Amino acid sequence: MEGDIAQMGQFIGAGLASVGMGGAAVGVGNVAGSFLSGALRNPSAAAGQTATLFIGIAFAEALGIFSFLVALLLMFAV
Repeated sequence: MEGDIAQMGQFIGAGLASVGMGGAAVGVGNVAGSFLSGALRNPSAAAGQTATLFIGIAFAEALGIFSFLVALLLMFAV
């Protein structure tokens, strides 16, 4: 009985950690949308901001990968 409760807690924790992956998806969409909005307003400056776009996407994606790792650790760590 106690093992079932511990396993249930692991799955609930993994589900809560998975919320971070959704937050990362929203963050990447926000970064890309802001870049596209700025690029449409000033197309001549868009080429100079492409590196900043990729850095922002990489940071947002890193948080999603980190939350995925935490979810896996909570599910399969003993």
